Amino acid sequence: MVNESIVRAFGLEPGAFEVKKFGSGHINNTFLLSGEKGQYILQKINTYVFREPEVIARNQRLAADYLATRHPGYLFINPIPTVNGEELYVHEGEYWRMIPFIPDSTSVDQADTPKQAYEAARQFGKMARLLHGIDLHGFRATIPNFHNLTLRYSAFQEAIRQAKEDRKQFAEELIERFLRHSDIAVTFETLKTNPAFSDRLMHHDTKINNVLLNKHTFEGICVCDLDTLMPGKIISDLGDMVRTYVSPVSEEERDFSRIEVRDEYFEALMKGYLSEVGSTLSDAERAHLFYAGKFMIYMQGIRFLTDYLNGDVYYPIKYPEHNYNRAMNQLTLLERLIEKEDKLQQVIDACLKN
Repeated sequence: MVNESIVRAFGLEPGAFEVKKFGSGHINNTFLLSGEKGQYILQKINTYVFREPEVIARNQRLAADYLATRHPGYLFINPIPTVNGEELYVHEGEYWRMIPFIPDSTSVDQADTPKQAYEAARQFGKMARLLHGIDLHGFRATIPNFHNLTLRYSAFQEAIRQAKEDRKQFAEELIERFLRHSDIAVTFETLKTNPAFSDRLMHHDTKINNVLLNKHTFEGICVCDLDTLMPGKIISDLGDMVRTYVSPVSEEERDFSRIEVRDEYFEALMKGYLSEVGSTLSDAERAHLFYAGKFMIYMQGIRFLTDYLNGDVYYPIKYPEHNYNRAMNQLTLLERLIEKEDKLQQVIDACLKN
């Protein structure tokens, strides 16, 4: 399962540890090493997604050094170096890293209670607050243009032009419904160049399973899975939480009547996030907190539809209309969110006052 030389590279004796597959992530291969001398997480980085693993390591090291100096009590999960002092170990062209296992921790794959949404959002907000003001010049994108809605919208338009006629006709109504919300892409274009909406060091993948919770109390411990830690906008992290916390069903749900925006979850995540990061926000950022949810849901929706129109070349599918249904799912969530805009903006305003 794992070559013994990889374990030895990090100063551990392979025979002293039991190795098991770990977690529910779909990108990297993750293993849990358990033995009398402790537990460790060993990961093989997916170099198809992350073309330059060294950039991941450098970004994390820069953030860790900054936090160690400014906020030494903060729990930031930093990889364990090899016996040669390297951040990554390369074995047969594959990149491996070892991460300490946090005792008494757990993660959940979906927000089952408002408390979980609050605790996860608070941890992402805390990290954003503590990293606010860090010099971004040494950081690079681990996935270039990851949340560039301008690029995604351009790819969507190109897919419409190039799609085979049968797919274009099948998706005609869905395409039109997405195009009616093109103002979301226009807004992003204006925000990109707004100096009051500057880049921050963002996580970029704020699904709830990227926060470790206390397995007994479900209180937040720390943020994990820092591969996409890179410069970006506040709307990326906040928007991804709205997209993945507020609906009782995932983007895979085909019964679209089950998709809704749960007010109590929206309020919980806003309270958690803004209780930490709120004091660092510019007026422009404050004015676009509701927009964050629209931004991320719309972008993910057009990505699914783009892939459907292109012949399903990016996202793995289990049946012919899979990406089409994912796109319809996200459009439904977007429309449910917009329907509640006035009410949910009041929730945001109340959180900003506290």
